Amino acid sequence: MLHKFFEPGDWFAPKKRGKGSGVPTAWQGWVVIVTYIGVVMGLSRLLVRPSVADYVMWAVGMVLATGLMMVIARNRTPGRWR
Repeated sequence: MLHKFFEPGDWFAPKKRGKGSGVPTAWQGWVVIVTYIGVVMGLSRLLVRPSVADYVMWAVGMVLATGLMMVIARNRTPGRWR
């Protein structure tokens, strides 16, 4: 089943205005969005009793998760980003 996830094709619709990707158009795009939301929610659990190390881990995790999300969306949007 995992091989179906990496089939060629577009996962997100291009936005009509502005930069970025629009809503997901394939099930793979929805999986990426749901996974990203789960990672963000998991990272926010670090801040229940925060210490300096927790803030650093949260910031690094958010940068990595958001960067990966942007790379995936950019490469799976037809016509790329403007």
